[in-house]
Amino acid sequence: MSEPATGTGIEPRAKSAEGEIPSELRYIQYEHALEKKYLPSIRAIISKDLSEPYSIYVYRYFLYQWGDLCFMTLNPFTDTLIGVIVCKLETHQSHSPPTLRGYIAMLAVSSAYRNHGIATTLVRKALDAMIERGADEVVLETEETNVPAMKLYERLGFIRSKKLHRYYLNGNSAYRLVLHLKRVGDMIGEGDPGMI
Repeated sequence: MSEPATGTGIEPRAKSAEGEIPSELRYIQYEHALEKKYLPSIRAIISKDLSEPYSIYVYRYFLYQWGDLCFMTLNPFTDTLIGVIVCKLETHQSHSPPTLRGYIAMLAVSSAYRNHGIATTLVRKALDAMIERGADEVVLETEETNVPAMKLYERLGFIRSKKLHRYYLNGNSAYRLVLHLKRVGDMIGEGDPGMI
């Protein structure tokens, strides 16, 4: 298993009100060799909390093409999945010139492990990987009723760019959030390319 490029992949944790959070959690980058062991757990943790029912093909679409942008949090003692983030990075043609746009498709943390910074760490690891690959911006959608997710992303610098009415199959509306990683001048070839 490959560890993320930043740090050891193991981070200290505190005690949870629901029980013991392991003192150290493992963060690993997804790779295809892990599919048999972790894809069922990834599907289970995501389907439990997200609004959309995704087929196995949706997971494979992301994980086969952009596995290096997907990270998992594991209990270091049992190797059970605690959290996961699934992302992609593609050229976005609607801008002139085109931009390299990251997309956070799915983020989920098991309910017993929430409020310990796990989701924040997963998002940061994904953002770091996208920045390393030259992303100009990162976007996502989240339900307008998902206040903890909105707060998490806004703390990390995302801004609300659009409200999407009745976006999800359950009828709930969403916000599209965007994180600009480069200044507009840098994206069109003006300004200091070293500044973010």
